Amino acid sequence: MAQLLQRHQQDGFVGRRRELSLFAENFALPPEDPRHRFVFHVRGMAGVGKTTLVRRLEETAREHGALTAYVDETAHDVPAAMAAISGCLDRQGHPLKALDRQLAAYHRFRHEAEAAAQAGPADGPPGAPAPSPGSLAAAQAGLIGAGMLPVVGAFAGGVDPALVARGADRLRATLGPRGRTRGDDAGLALDPVPVLGPLLVAELDRVAKDVPWVALFLDTFERTGPVLGTWLRDLLAGERYGPLPGNVVLTLAGRDRLDPACWSEWSHAVADLPLEPFTEPETRHLLTARGVVDEPVVQDVLRLSGGLPVLVSTLAQHPGEPNTAGATAVDRFLKWEDDPARRAAALACALPRRLNQDVFAAAVGDGTDAAELYGWLRTLPFVGERDDHARYHDVVRAPMLRLQRTGSPQRWREAHTRLADACAAWAAEAGPDVSPHELWEHENLRALRLEELYHRLCAAPRTAVEDALRDGIGACTEGAVQARRWARALAEAGEDTDDLPLRRLGAACLEALDDPARSVVGVLDLLVARVGPDHRAHALAARGRALYDAGRYEDSLADFDRALALGPSPRAYTGRALAHRARGDLDAALADHDRAVGLATRQARPLAHRGETHRRAGRYAEALADLDRVVGLDPAWVWPRASRAQVKHALGRPAEALADLDLALGMDPDHLWSLVRRAQVRRALGDTTGALADLDRARAVAPGDPWVLGERGEALRAAGRPADAVAAYTAALALDPGYAWALGSRALAHEALGDTGAAVADLDRALALDPGYAWAAAQRDRIAGSNQEPEPNSEQNRT
Repeated sequence: MAQLLQRHQQDGFVGRRRELSLFAENFALPPEDPRHRFVFHVRGMAGVGKTTLVRRLEETAREHGALTAYVDETAHDVPAAMAAISGCLDRQGHPLKALDRQLAAYHRFRHEAEAAAQAGPADGPPGAPAPSPGSLAAAQAGLIGAGMLPVVGAFAGGVDPALVARGADRLRATLGPRGRTRGDDAGLALDPVPVLGPLLVAELDRVAKDVPWVALFLDTFERTGPVLGTWLRDLLAGERYGPLPGNVVLTLAGRDRLDPACWSEWSHAVADLPLEPFTEPETRHLLTARGVVDEPVVQDVLRLSGGLPVLVSTLAQHPGEPNTAGATAVDRFLKWEDDPARRAAALACALPRRLNQDVFAAAVGDGTDAAELYGWLRTLPFVGERDDHARYHDVVRAPMLRLQRTGSPQRWREAHTRLADACAAWAAEAGPDVSPHELWEHENLRALRLEELYHRLCAAPRTAVEDALRDGIGACTEGAVQARRWARALAEAGEDTDDLPLRRLGAACLEALDDPARSVVGVLDLLVARVGPDHRAHALAARGRALYDAGRYEDSLADFDRALALGPSPRAYTGRALAHRARGDLDAALADHDRAVGLATRQARPLAHRGETHRRAGRYAEALADLDRVVGLDPAWVWPRASRAQVKHALGRPAEALADLDLALGMDPDHLWSLVRRAQVRRALGDTTGALADLDRARAVAPGDPWVLGERGEALRAAGRPADAVAAYTAALALDPGYAWALGSRALAHEALGDTGAAVADLDRALALDPGYAWAAAQRDRIAGSNQEPEPNSEQNRT
């Protein structure tokens, strides 16, 4: 009976029969059928019922045996979308454990990686160097993406290939000859999708074998599309991350048409489902199902709702008296609710952008039964549920905000101030020792700060804007994703308060972020011009870092110089030191590192950077002293301990290096950089079996990483298995054709097999990619011109 009742209730779903039928019939078509569609796109104006239909489509997919996952606008970037997908599948009994481990590593080491990623090549020439031919060719072919430039973001299109290639060269030089010497956590944080994407595909392929279908739903795509669109397209294409299983169906829902620049190639696989407001028969059908049949009342609902399902559903609950002059749907809703506490709560809870019971209590104030009222509020048709919060539908929230702002400006300011103070108090409890400049480094704190910022701007847009600009600097230092969240808060506050300057500022920042050539640097240009003297040094230092990340070292140095002219700062000194190091001026870099260490109250980070510069300069004793202090200050920080192991290995102390790497992997068993470095140390100690075991584990963590495959080739070659080594190097080069080190190492494996022609050809290719590759030139001359014994290994290839 329960099943029958549920079916009857579902059959009462009004309208959208065509869309539901198309979607359901698609499951009867095998993926090989040309009529099968792999993507459905639900689109239409706000209030037209996109989310309601998507949820109904999700139920339909489950009725056909599909595993389903739902993602909405809370996914601010691709890793967050992957985490949402993984969480949904886990709740249905199909966890994606390998992906979850890497996502955990991504979040755990992101700040370490951001610090490490600031390192530049030790021997780079002044200014931004020309890109290597191999990186330029790979960038032009789309084999490396704009994610090599953290300022631009991993998914922006339209970036100059030379700029991307230069960023790739700098990142490879920074992270070592293998592309990861500062830890795979750094590469993962700067450009996570190449690591996480193949894992997601592999995991989906595994679970898809056990179910008829896997259905993924991405709602509010008008917001997430700029960040997720290119990734989704590449996911479908199957070239970057591996082929998706054929029984995956993707549904997107947003206000606008899909971007033809991104999706035109796949239009044949997309079923377009445009939604219009309910027709009069559909509206009458819903009203009849709710018991509203009096013709004057029906006519009034038709007039007030405009056929928008969210308003039809709201008015159908309590339609009220018809033909009230000048009435709106919100007026009618408030009029029929005769409980003053409920009416006041409905209005008060329109103010927050996100609702939970704590926010509800802060919004409605004391003296109410918050639990009972919040439970009632969540049953209203215009209150949508998310995983961790609720929110009003924009169609209802906007007029409620306007009613309160114009009806009583004083109560409007008081209510927003109360909510802002509540967010500030929660943040103070969660991070009592965090300075305002550090708030944006912590996800839970920046989420609270964003809401506090929104409410302060709504309460007093003109006086709160200076603090908002300071927050923008912090958001920009965390990258384009956080900068976009901050800019959206400004734009929404400007819209909700009808404040034109604030709305324009938010729009200008969002426009900069949408332009790959400007992105975070463009936002910081705006902030440097607008902030007051108290925050200008911070803004200049932040822009200096962003310019550094873009490979614009001279401009970066100029900004750090201007920032330090306004006052000493350990972060600005560290940033300038890294810019000096990128230009090859190690003495100037160390002088600035010394100043940063002398000023810093928390010395772990500046000491770690100075230790790295000492290491790059070959000053291993000084590097070891700094890294020893860092490990003493923060024993749980994996990167410095693993870097100390590299220094000890260089000093000829492999047993001590092995002990450090064992401890690092004890803290994080999936720390890829430590796994590969331990494999190298084990190989140096003659433990080839242990080295291969570490590389097998590393390959399970990052199956698509060319560095791991290249190192596996090295271990196999050392084990006397040159044919297997050639296969591993070849697999690495298939993932990264510009990987000159793998070409050089494969040449030695070819030579061991007696194929000197192939060896010389590989060395020629390596030199074409990098004409300054002295080791490869020496090996080519040796193989081509003499019968000398081959090098026992290619360690020189790492330096």
